[in-house]
Formats: sequence, structure tokens, C-alpha cells
Amino acid sequence: MKLIIAYIQPEKLNDVKKSLYESGVYKMSVTNALGCGQQKGFHESYRGVDIEVNLLKKVRLEIAVNDDFVDPTVQAIIKGARTGQIGDGKVFILDLPECIRIRTGETGWNAIG
Repeated sequence: MKLIIAYIQPEKLNDVKKSLYESGVYKMSVTNALGCGQQKGFHESYRGVDIEVNLLKKVRLEIAVNDDFVDPTVQAIIKGARTGQIGDGKVFILDLPECIRIRTGETGWNAIG
């Protein structure tokens, strides 16, 4: 079992969800996040004052999958999120030692579904 965490551009969320659905992945958690990476933010002027904005809006996806769904899930995220520009995001894959479905008490790969 793996936990896939992806940070993507907010405007690419619908494209990523569509790509995931086409790959048979329907379960995910989505949260708003702030962060910066290689693009390092930008400068803007507000009422004549120069402001550095270095925490940009991102969307964080968390998807727990069984081992046979790791590659299709990652490829679907990349397909939906890629623009070819700096700031497209990152995907992290972590080992998931245990999963428990609260409603039924199922554990392991059965709990992920």
C-alpha cells in the first residue's frame, strides 16, 4: 500500500480529477495549500508598495492506493497537471504501513478498496 501526495496548480484540479476517474481512481482527499518551489513567487505593487508574494496557492491531493494502482495513479496525475511550465507541482509516494476502515474494521488492502 502507498500514499500518494501531489501538489498541483489549483486550476488543474478538474483536469487531474478527470484523468484519475478515467484511470479508475475515485477516492481522494483534496485540501488547499500554500507553498513555493522553483518559481520562488513573484513581485506585485499594491497602492504603490512593492510586495513579494512567495507563498503561492496550490492544491494538495492525498490518495491511498494498493500497489497495483500506484503507476496508473501517478501517470493520471501527471497527465492532468502537466503544462510544461515551472510550478506544475510535485508527486510524493510514501509507504503506507496500515489502513483501517472505521465503519467495518477492515484492515490492509481491503480497507483501501
